[in-house]
Amino acid sequence: MADSLIGVAVIGTGFGQKIHIPGLQIHHRTEVVAVYHRDLEKARSIAQAHQIPHACSTIEELVNLPAVQAVSVSTPPFLHYDMAKTVLQAGKHLLLEKPTTLNVQEAIDLYRIAQTQQVSAFMNFEFRFVPTWLWLAELLAEGYVGQKRLIKVDWMVSSRADATRPWNWYARKDQGGGALGAIGSHLFDYIDWLFGPIQRICGRLSTTIATRPDPASDEMKPVDADDTCTLLLELADGTLCQACLSAVTYQGRGHWVEVYGDRGTLILGSDNQSDYVHGFKLWGSQAGAPLTELTVPERLEFPQTYPDGRLAPFVRVVDRWVQSIESQEELAPSLKQGVYSQLLMDLTHQSDVTGAWVEVPDLRSLLTF
Repeated sequence: MADSLIGVAVIGTGFGQKIHIPGLQIHHRTEVVAVYHRDLEKARSIAQAHQIPHACSTIEELVNLPAVQAVSVSTPPFLHYDMAKTVLQAGKHLLLEKPTTLNVQEAIDLYRIAQTQQVSAFMNFEFRFVPTWLWLAELLAEGYVGQKRLIKVDWMVSSRADATRPWNWYARKDQGGGALGAIGSHLFDYIDWLFGPIQRICGRLSTTIATRPDPASDEMKPVDADDTCTLLLELADGTLCQACLSAVTYQGRGHWVEVYGDRGTLILGSDNQSDYVHGFKLWGSQAGAPLTELTVPERLEFPQTYPDGRLAPFVRVVDRWVQSIESQEELAPSLKQGVYSQLLMDLTHQSDVTGAWVEVPDLRSLLTF
């Protein structure tokens, strides 16, 4: 299998056509052999446009194709559980978009099926593969800031700021919509990756745009999914982390992670509103010296970049997924990290309802069979 192509089917043709199909076609070890759309004619049209041999209108037909060894799923979150379950039960490897599912119990169920079937179930947490973020991770591991004193995250963008943007699943809490799922899912993963597990969480969710126009009926429909979220996190080592997330901030400052310690400071950030991967820079200071921009080592840079910044890190995600499939090892970011991210989102909702801090259970206890 070392030199053979892995046949991958793609479920989800929005983000799937923008990133998953081209990324899987770019990678030298994966081949897109099938695509799913519930409308067979649309599936055939997409397949023809991307030179994909098979078009399917049911998930069952797709996973039964002999050429399909693995499946990527990039549909809206309310569809993830049933689709991913069918994929895993068929013994196929899985690459899943975030947020993982609608609740942590669904995510745990998928994780256990993947373990039973002995397949690689992976999450597309792209920030783990962006050069600037990799350099930040290395500097933190080397002790650049020393003992952490405070972590501050701002992720404020304008993607949903226009109140005339149409009502759809993103506006519905019961379908996994909202800023917490869209960007908070990433935040919880990279906090764990960079700084370790979270011990306690306190969160407040807000829906500032209460209605949006429904293109199907020309009526204003209610929005109950959050568009703004504030979080207080206490890490297992006692460090406090403050995070402010919003998808409705015109001229929001973008995405910034600030780390303050007793030896130094690291600040990573991007004000790019049109591409959430392109544009990150890293600044550092030690012993109270002025902040200076830190150059990312060439070994961490992408071998190739693309107009859409999401494509290069996605190709790296695919590369790690292929490594996991071939080594039969659980490499991060696997569905285990997906369970953890979903757990923190669920606990944020719980904290918002109760108005109180919530203790975070140990992940191992949740995943024990």
